Amino acid sequence: MCRFVAYRGEPLFLEELIAKPRHSLMHQSLRAEQARTVTNGDGFGIGWYGEREEPGVYREVMPAWSDDNLLALSGTLKSHLFFAHVRAATAGGIARQNCHPFRHGRYLFMHNGQIGGYAQLRRTLESLLPDPMYAARRGATDSELLFLLCLARIDGGAAPADAMRDVLDHTQALMRGRGIEQPLRFAAVLSDGHRLHAFRLSSDDQPPTLYRRDDAQGTVIASEPLDDDHAAWTALAAGAVLSI
Repeated sequence: MCRFVAYRGEPLFLEELIAKPRHSLMHQSLRAEQARTVTNGDGFGIGWYGEREEPGVYREVMPAWSDDNLLALSGTLKSHLFFAHVRAATAGGIARQNCHPFRHGRYLFMHNGQIGGYAQLRRTLESLLPDPMYAARRGATDSELLFLLCLARIDGGAAPADAMRDVLDHTQALMRGRGIEQPLRFAAVLSDGHRLHAFRLSSDDQPPTLYRRDDAQGTVIASEPLDDDHAAWTALAAGAVLSI
């Protein structure tokens, strides 16, 4: 299972969430506390919104804890809305194009979880992509595929949260039709640079962990609390969909 953090609020240096807290995302890349996979060393990525409509992205295949460039960037970049993700690969190999967050136009997306029986569904799901979205696909992960399927529905006029739920409902219907018993588990965030949408969903009763913290500066969404003040963090309920 991957780990991630997203922030929306007053401009903040990325290192305040990625590097400085006791249980920062960089620490979680080496030793997560609430994931089946303790080490998340199959790559990392950050995405941030600045003065342009489209976000910036930096992704690498090395472990987050060993990349000096990540430390340098997170101490220099300041943003009102940013994503950061450390990966434990489940679908797709260890490659830069498979690292989160994924970017398309003004949208950013990152995910923790998996589509059960993805190998059996991949061809069918990819065939549902409109030509422009199929051409935009760079990696081999189920995460990127879900993102592009969601964007296709947004382009068709659906609200982002509705589009994502529709994609997941359709995917689960395909899984049932193929007799796939492995679960679909989905903790994710999606943004267009203005609103941040967070999801904690699954086809069973074990969705990936996801927490929210609100303070005077803004809102943090994280796979695990970043510090020891656990009272400040609220676990999102199973089935939760938030728009911030």
